[in-house]
Amino acid sequence: MLGTQLAQLRGGVPTGLADADDVVAGFDEALLRGFARVAEADTAALTGLADAVAGTPLGDRVAEAVGKVTAGSVGQEQLAGLAGARVALLGAAHDALLDRLDTALGRDRAAWTSPTDEPADASPARAAARSWLHETALAGWQGVDHELLSAVGTPVETALAEPGSRRLAVLLDGLAAELRAGLPVATMPRVPVRRWADLWSRGVLLAQDGPTGATAVDPERVTGRLLPLGVDVHEHETAVQVQLHAILEPTDAGTPRLVRVTVGAAKVATIGGPAVWRLLSAYPVLLTAIAQRRALTVTDLPAHGGDLLWVDGRAQAGEPADPFATARVLLGAAAATATPPLDRHPAAIAEPVLLEGYTVHDDGLTLDLDGHRLAVAVDRLPTAGPLTPALVAASSACLGLLRWDDGQWWVQPLAVRATVKRRPVEAHNGDWADGVTDPKVAKAEARAGDAVAVLRERAGRLLRR
Repeated sequence: MLGTQLAQLRGGVPTGLADADDVVAGFDEALLRGFARVAEADTAALTGLADAVAGTPLGDRVAEAVGKVTAGSVGQEQLAGLAGARVALLGAAHDALLDRLDTALGRDRAAWTSPTDEPADASPARAAARSWLHETALAGWQGVDHELLSAVGTPVETALAEPGSRRLAVLLDGLAAELRAGLPVATMPRVPVRRWADLWSRGVLLAQDGPTGATAVDPERVTGRLLPLGVDVHEHETAVQVQLHAILEPTDAGTPRLVRVTVGAAKVATIGGPAVWRLLSAYPVLLTAIAQRRALTVTDLPAHGGDLLWVDGRAQAGEPADPFATARVLLGAAAATATPPLDRHPAAIAEPVLLEGYTVHDDGLTLDLDGHRLAVAVDRLPTAGPLTPALVAASSACLGLLRWDDGQWWVQPLAVRATVKRRPVEAHNGDWADGVTDPKVAKAEARAGDAVAVLRERAGRLLRR
């Protein structure tokens, strides 16, 4: 990425972005207080949401929903309309920001084509989830208590039993865990109203019985060479998810594509840091390629747009592939895919970029590229890898993800090249995927004990009884 591209990217925010953000913020404040009793300010916020989508196909439905909420007769159907309007506004903001990014980078992106979904059967799991989400909306974040949060157990267990609803199950479990940690919410110094409303609205839409367009009935099958760029690690107390950003070179000599591979596992709060990689032992080929920075040959791998559905048995680790060289040669020409409607949110923007020849300011918090500055999201560096803020501050090349947050663009480092004590150093988030390579960290882990092995052994005992 050059300074001129960065200047173009940061040359102002899209028209209407601030207005859309204000409307969403008003709805989120109303959800904080709950819909059981709607105050005058909440009525104004909900009316603003209806006005914002008045000229769209959602207009009549949302206007009707607002009328019923303010009259004190809100039902699950009305909440689905409100959640849909909120998601639509943030989706429009996402599209405007992504268009600016693609223009600055000269990146081609495929247009979205809606898949043909078969109508979904009524699901007890989704019905249970809708009921719990309805109760939380009535109570509001300030009104949730231990009794309401304990009631999430049944929807989560029911959703986990349905393969197609496991995404919903993880979302509900995570939302409930965050709410439980914040009780009583009314005394929290700062309530994460945007995040909780994001989770709630996504949960409401995932819990609908109709097709969401998130997945297609017949996924595409891809074959070719997969060249890793970098790994983003998402860790929660109850789950971990590893997302590999890569470039796919199809065997038919087609245009290289930007793709993602996502794998995850359930966990407990006591497992963290480098130990989370052991939870992903079902993917040895993928972990080896990440840790050793190798290309992968994939055969008939299912794909939904830019997301590859990983099957370890359909991949083979190949020759070493330097991610920086891959980015330098292929990233500029790689085509991006459209984002599914339900995933369109400004916070979900994560576009791979290569930055070189910059200087670092403010203890690694800002990069200066040809006189143009870009903030660095060092708070997003995972503890599961060797990449640290100190290495970022000493770096001169960075593979990262461009993100939008707090009204500005940020870069989240996935890998850096730096000079430490006059020696070149290279560090990637996924370097410890196949085991810790830093002797000091490995020794500390050995002293702490293998929490994963202990928990597995105890679980085995329970199952044998």
